[in-house]
Amino acid sequence: MARTHFFTAALAASLLLPVAAQAQPADLVVTNAKIATLDAGGSTAQALAVRDGRILAVGNAAQMRALSGPATRTVDAGGRTVIPGLIDSHMHAVRAALSYSTEVNWIGAGTIAEAMARIRTAAANARPGGWLIVAGGWTEQQFAERRRPTLAELQEAAPENPVYVQLFYEAVVMTPKALEVLGVAPGTLPAGMKASPDGAPGWMTGDIIGISALFDKLPKPTYDDNVAGTRAFFTELNRLGITGLVDPGGFSIAPSQYAALFALWREKALTLRVAYSVFAQKPGAELQEFRELTQMLPMGFGDDMLKFNGLGERVTLAMYNNNFPDEAAKAKFYELVKWAAMKKLAVTIHWQENGSVDHLLGLYERLNAEVPIGDLRWSIAHLDDASPETFARMKALGIGWTMQDAMYFQGDRALATRGEAARRMPPIGTALRSGLHVGAGTDAHRVASYNPFVALQWMLDGKTVSGKAMRSADETPTREQALRLYTAGSAWFSFDEARRGTLEVGKLADFAVLDQDFFAVPLERIGKTVSLMTVVGGRVVYAARPFEAAGMSVAAAP
Repeated sequence: MARTHFFTAALAASLLLPVAAQAQPADLVVTNAKIATLDAGGSTAQALAVRDGRILAVGNAAQMRALSGPATRTVDAGGRTVIPGLIDSHMHAVRAALSYSTEVNWIGAGTIAEAMARIRTAAANARPGGWLIVAGGWTEQQFAERRRPTLAELQEAAPENPVYVQLFYEAVVMTPKALEVLGVAPGTLPAGMKASPDGAPGWMTGDIIGISALFDKLPKPTYDDNVAGTRAFFTELNRLGITGLVDPGGFSIAPSQYAALFALWREKALTLRVAYSVFAQKPGAELQEFRELTQMLPMGFGDDMLKFNGLGERVTLAMYNNNFPDEAAKAKFYELVKWAAMKKLAVTIHWQENGSVDHLLGLYERLNAEVPIGDLRWSIAHLDDASPETFARMKALGIGWTMQDAMYFQGDRALATRGEAARRMPPIGTALRSGLHVGAGTDAHRVASYNPFVALQWMLDGKTVSGKAMRSADETPTREQALRLYTAGSAWFSFDEARRGTLEVGKLADFAVLDQDFFAVPLERIGKTVSLMTVVGGRVVYAARPFEAAGMSVAAAP
């Protein structure tokens, strides 16, 4: 990034405003900053001004003072780095938020002792007999012991509470009290589950369908819990500099469970921008389900804070995680996506293996010849082993790739099973060189941490959670490239790249003031970065010392 000159075109653009508009002073001015605009030239600036929720000007302190008035709030950034607000292109945030205030979180726990301490604390604060649920976002590789907690450790930490712990979508452990509450007879396992092959007491294995069905049997948080959890989780994301996300739906979340999100939107209390997809919940009847759900929900319906963003990431069950779909499954899928294309709906789909993606891309190429999809912002999520040929086919179709940091948690396993081929997973450098639209994200929270700076560090140093170096140099982006994928790159997937993702005149004023310089701090410290002040639409939605008095408002701009 060019870091030696100031971005003055913004000021010039502001001076072209009508005289009456110029007479209106800025609402907010941030000065004494290192502002990474992420404009096309990679310009930096010292200050910016905001009016009516948008960037009014970017330049130096003197230029911003000329745009200030008696009511303008001025924030001295103290020389800190300011970046555009981060946008996660693939996070199951609506579902995670529902139970955020009631779940136990092991994200960042470095030892089993620390994880058990969190269980004990939750047990002490829970009502008598209340469930303790760890829904994901951890791996044994993050613990110094390099193993999973034992059933005995969980029972010792919470002897009076039913405990459920989920590891990705592959394993679960439940204490005897939890099994008893669910009515599972002693010596038997819940439907769809198998005993752990390593014989670990209490641990069971299953696939995403079986584990999701088991999770659905757990007690649900109340509506008030959902609202409190959504407020708390979105504030936590703001603390990490996130100002927007694209949510692909998910298992275990029915349409009725979006009520808390919609309530906060109506109250103008959302603190980040949410673009959400509809996820098929009715196997075998997906087309009918989508027709019913979208008949009064046109693509893009909503506003700058909340809007409908199409279908996904499960489109049909028969094509979900299916590397060998038969002709019947493909025909039903084709019927659905053709309908979606005719309705101008965006579609995002979960696909894991490059070896089978021809089944999907072949259908899309056939469809594109009938109903062009190039302008619909369709995307493929995951696909960590995509080939250059696959990216070329995607680009030709106008399909983007939402890339997540799955290999941060699962890279050790990939290295063990795939060898050297794992060093290009995911092929970030290849995607950038291809010109493909790429958005960064996490896939949180069942299978990953929601922390964007952990993901950014992993993008740059290629190290797994255990510290093992993985990614080859030619698949490693620069710091600026990585940040662009988490801002303007992700904005593309909700049709917003002209409205946010960079700090340029006229764009939405979404930005974060960081506690350390993302561009200069040692790589191994990037994952510890937090925001000290996060702004969405010109409103301060999160503030920590020394910015608590910056006029914080928890209501985002309409």
